[in-house]
Amino acid sequence: MALDINQIKKLKELSGVGLTDAKKALEEADGDFDKALEAMRKKGLTKAEKRGDRETREGLVEAYVHGGRIGAVVELNCETSFVANTDEFKTLAHNIAMQVASMSPLYVSEADIPEEVKAAKIKELEENFKGPEKMKDQILEGQFKKAFAEKVLLSQAYILDDTKTVEQYIKDNIAKTGENITVKQFKRIELGVTE
Repeated sequence: MALDINQIKKLKELSGVGLTDAKKALEEADGDFDKALEAMRKKGLTKAEKRGDRETREGLVEAYVHGGRIGAVVELNCETSFVANTDEFKTLAHNIAMQVASMSPLYVSEADIPEEVKAAKIKELEENFKGPEKMKDQILEGQFKKAFAEKVLLSQAYILDDTKTVEQYIKDNIAKTGENITVKQFKRIELGVTE
């Protein structure tokens, strides 16, 4: 069977493996691109999966102050001190600190939302649900994500390019650096406002 070279190249790009491995995966999937990609994901060969598992013990703490009234401190981690010292990484940390100061998130990711907060929101959404019962789970999941989209840093629209989320912006930088990058924590302070 003749394989499309463009599909092989696309599979190579998405998975981060060599051309030979991409071709072999397509051959094993009888030319089915989606099946080949899924098989590679199961084997843990995709870039994101590989990088997402790597520990991030290096990085830096970046502070941003806006007009002397609002400030944010962010701990951004990567895998090596080499990457942590690059201008690109410093810019990323600065931009995320600016995002925190501007958009006032409460949590880094959905996983950081306390269970009692999640349970209370789910209960509220269920009590106010007005829709077809057969689609209830899907609708409630969408409403839940929407309710926390502005409160979760990684889910927020990135302030310097609202066509992507903060998470997508970080992933773009992961692709550039070749290292896993994570936001470990942040703190936002506003003059006259206490938690």
